[in-house]
Amino acid sequence: MLVNDGDEISIAIDLDQGARLASLQWRDMEFVVPFRGHELTWGWFAMAPYAGRIKDGILRDSKGKKYQLPNSLDPMGTQHALIGLGVSSAWEDLGGGKQILDLPNPFQRASITQQFEILGNSLRWSLDFQANGCDLPVTLGFHPWIARNIGKGGSAEIVFSAKKMFQRGQDYLPTGRLVDPVPPPWDDTFTELSSSPKIIWPGAATVSIDSDCPFLMVYSYDESGLCIEPVSAPPDAQNLGISGETNIECLITFNEHYIN
Repeated sequence: MLVNDGDEISIAIDLDQGARLASLQWRDMEFVVPFRGHELTWGWFAMAPYAGRIKDGILRDSKGKKYQLPNSLDPMGTQHALIGLGVSSAWEDLGGGKQILDLPNPFQRASITQQFEILGNSLRWSLDFQANGCDLPVTLGFHPWIARNIGKGGSAEIVFSAKKMFQRGQDYLPTGRLVDPVPPPWDDTFTELSSSPKIIWPGAATVSIDSDCPFLMVYSYDESGLCIEPVSAPPDAQNLGISGETNIECLITFNEHYIN
């Protein structure tokens, strides 16, 4: 476990569990959902080299050759691949808040580097994919399990605005059709954001998430945590004909929240 303490923010990185944030405290409040029995339902972790579900766990290289990805993690019981290989892997510490993972097959020779930087009351989180000759499509994303209750104030509320969301099919995959956003709860991907998402704990704290990613996955069905996930491309991106950047970052900023 790596610990990094700033003036306002303290983080703990579990290298053996996907180099995820096992703890993030701002002042005396804890913002990370702790371990609760399954590797996909706690901590703040990177989604790499794919984010969200991939239909039947099948990827194709530029020549059309198919590769089978692990597809046994989906809690919905589908045969889709889910969330990536990084979450189940042990990463190597590079120092300076950086960690690296040399990816297993079928992404052999490729690597992903992650960095956490504490900047006052903000945390900058970045991901960089290096193909090193790997010829498979890549989607990157951030998957923070944000605690609904942080020991102070009210329960977390999500505030964001998007013009469009991907219609979700019965197989939990986006159909490719863009529709007007629907009310929560969500397990959906949004685009054309008109404002950065915020999470508010009334009377305690506000967290804003600013990112260079054009898509945002939001999951709000869980009683203990919320997931606000900037991603470089939507789930099942290859089958939608969408590709994204292989270097992304987000800035997570903490402030007090006052009730008038």
